Amino acid sequence: MLKLLPRSGLWRWVVGVFVIALVIVAAYFIFTSRTEAQSTQQPIAFNHQVMVGMGIGCLYCHSDARRSPTAGMPSVQLCMGCHKVIDPQNPEIVKLAAYWQKGEPIPWQRVNVLPRFVYFSHEVHVSVAGINCEKCHGDVAHMTVDKPVVQMNMGWCLGCHEKQPNAAQLTDCVVCHQ
Repeated sequence: MLKLLPRSGLWRWVVGVFVIALVIVAAYFIFTSRTEAQSTQQPIAFNHQVMVGMGIGCLYCHSDARRSPTAGMPSVQLCMGCHKVIDPQNPEIVKLAAYWQKGEPIPWQRVNVLPRFVYFSHEVHVSVAGINCEKCHGDVAHMTVDKPVVQMNMGWCLGCHEKQPNAAQLTDCVVCHQ
């Protein structure tokens, strides 16, 4: 019988180094790839219920979702366009105005975070496929505090792609892992 795996000390050393390298790579991806934000305490207590209740849709504030891979955050200027006159004495609007006066962006904390090795385009999902924001982000319109509502992982994404007639062919690894 042909001997394929020699049992020399060198072979065990090579296998040991390979296993250690594999553990290090796996640990790197586990600790650097988050699927949810670690902290979602925001600098301004923003309530989507109020905005949606006034008839303001997701894409008014997150207009980049129509034309960019990222949905983006509204500029302080966009917010102040209304809040110079709408409820300017509200403590949270006062915080907003302070960022405006200093010329600083609001340091929002991400709520939904995908691993770095995953490519996702809001533009493709929103403008091309016509998927509404609630499909992935949940009923944000009724949330007082934003929070992830689904575990955005490969199985969840593939499950959605397999159910959509125009996305079923987009299950190849390189679609998301570019």
